[in-house]
Amino acid sequence: MDMYEIIKNRRSVRSYKPDPVEKGKIDRILEAARLAPSAANRQPVCFVVVKDEKTKLQLRKAYDEKWFYTAPLIVCACYIPDKAWKRSDGKNYADIDAAIAMDHLIMAAEAEGLATCWIAAFKPPFVKSILNLPPGVEPIAMTPVGYPLVTPEPTYRKPLEEMVTFI
Repeated sequence: MDMYEIIKNRRSVRSYKPDPVEKGKIDRILEAARLAPSAANRQPVCFVVVKDEKTKLQLRKAYDEKWFYTAPLIVCACYIPDKAWKRSDGKNYADIDAAIAMDHLIMAAEAEGLATCWIAAFKPPFVKSILNLPPGVEPIAMTPVGYPLVTPEPTYRKPLEEMVTFI
């Protein structure tokens, strides 16, 4: 599958088969995230991969959707502000760098036949505590990862003309 097909076919999946995800696939999607660009190549990003059933159940405190915590894996993308590049106006790019890396992971998962669902509506203090994140490491996004039980139909996307201005 080429990159354009991957982008076109990716969906936010909210139902997963219980089948385990092969180590090779996990390694490849994490490698895709590692290779993501970051501002000034600072790479202020880290990931926590949760396979442990007890930990996944604890993550209910942060995001209580059964399809989330019953997926075979949960990946949490984190950013480290102190390691990030800062623009001249002070904008810290750590969150953007982590989002780019998470997007790489999600697209690589699609290429591997896996499903994901970008989760931002979680409670960060619970995630930090449950995953034992050190000070200065902030969770920005999570996704379940597994084989889709049901793949939803495409959702509406604005026409390109509403999103692009040529000058």
